[in-house]
Amino acid sequence: MIRFGTGGWRAIIGDEFTRANVRLLAQGLADRMHDEGVAERGIVISYDRRFLSDVAAWWAIEVLAGNGIPVRVITRPVPTPMCMWTVKQQEAPYGLAVTASHNPALYNGIKLFTAGGRDATLEVTDELGERIAPLTEADVKALAPHEARSSELVTEQSSINWYLDAIMEQLDLETIRHAHLHVVLDPMFGVAQTSMQTILISARCQVDVINARHDPLFGGRMPSPAEGSLAPLRQAVLEQGADLGIATDGDADRLGIIDDTGEYLSPNQVLVLLYEYLLSTKGWSGPVVRNMSTTHLLDRVAAAHGQECHEVPVGFKWISAKMAETGAIIGGESSGGLTVAGHIPGKDGIQAGSLLVEMVAASGKKLSQIYQDIVDRYGRLEMVEAAYAYTPARREELQQRIFVEHELPSFDRDIARISWEDGAKVYFADDSWLTIRFSGTEPVIRVFAEAPTLEEAQQLASAVADHFDLGES
Repeated sequence: MIRFGTGGWRAIIGDEFTRANVRLLAQGLADRMHDEGVAERGIVISYDRRFLSDVAAWWAIEVLAGNGIPVRVITRPVPTPMCMWTVKQQEAPYGLAVTASHNPALYNGIKLFTAGGRDATLEVTDELGERIAPLTEADVKALAPHEARSSELVTEQSSINWYLDAIMEQLDLETIRHAHLHVVLDPMFGVAQTSMQTILISARCQVDVINARHDPLFGGRMPSPAEGSLAPLRQAVLEQGADLGIATDGDADRLGIIDDTGEYLSPNQVLVLLYEYLLSTKGWSGPVVRNMSTTHLLDRVAAAHGQECHEVPVGFKWISAKMAETGAIIGGESSGGLTVAGHIPGKDGIQAGSLLVEMVAASGKKLSQIYQDIVDRYGRLEMVEAAYAYTPARREELQQRIFVEHELPSFDRDIARISWEDGAKVYFADDSWLTIRFSGTEPVIRVFAEAPTLEEAQQLASAVADHFDLGES
């Protein structure tokens, strides 16, 4: 019942996300740590503001401490990137964050990190899943709740200052201070407010915050900073005449941006902006890494600067691994996560949002004008995304037709090549492309398409939906 996807284990609360399953997962991890000989080096645990997150963190702690493993628990809801940073800073072999990130409110889950603060690789999560599968409650060794709370094995940490200082040390705070920027922050009822607000106020920005209260239902919306969820942020930016709006998802590892005109900047656009900023203004040099469903505009930026853009499968673990291999200075994905070299090998919405503010301050221009400069130099590519739910029987059919028999619809443009490395990706001769793959975190099949115009991208995606009768997204 515990299956790890591209973003860890996520399940519906009360269905598969239960006390029993959290304890089984913790026991499997404890067994792995003992077998690897790293148990005495301990583990870092954090949690977000979802229903049961804090409670579930202690369910795991009771088991890990019951197996003699030292635990450092961050005893307040914090951004998941802080857990990753703490794993790296403490030189711990593992970290564990109780979160379902941007999933709907009825989900919770666990993200697993390995040494250096990296997302656990597929090999690690596959092996852990195999360990957990035969376990029963009788195999679980756990302290009683009151014993765990008082155990010498458990270190409670409430400060977030080390993490915030690490981000601020990388920023040009002096430049931001003299730009007098007005920023609206939308943490989407998640965990970003304290961290993001502290950084921006330290940089003398005027900061207004919306959707900040603790609401495990996330205001009735998905805690995902996609365009359709950011109408309140757009309204606040326009009403207050702010320079930009920053939204972060439920656990603050992803972000979405509203510019000074109220326009939504997609994660693809943010990635392009920041890569160009690092190369042109900050004087950095190095390649970029993107996943297979992220804009090819990054390829154009890289080529213009004599650099290379590396493509990897979906899952941030692949991005961080390729960055380490190639010395890339930035890496990211179209779903909103990115990381910059020198911080953590994982996505961090707090760092990315802060760096974007620095970019605006350093340019002396409005954010809308900065992106127009990108379009004038590199052209425009438009992307569409669709997600289609399926029944178990339908999944089996689609798996057979698309990914076994390699059936695809007919397209009105020449195909350069097709990759089946991670789902299906069709590369067209005119620099357009299309991907089809099953989500690793939700029961949906996702279709991405990018082309020179929005109409062309929509036509590519619609060809897939019509051919396989996928219904409404």
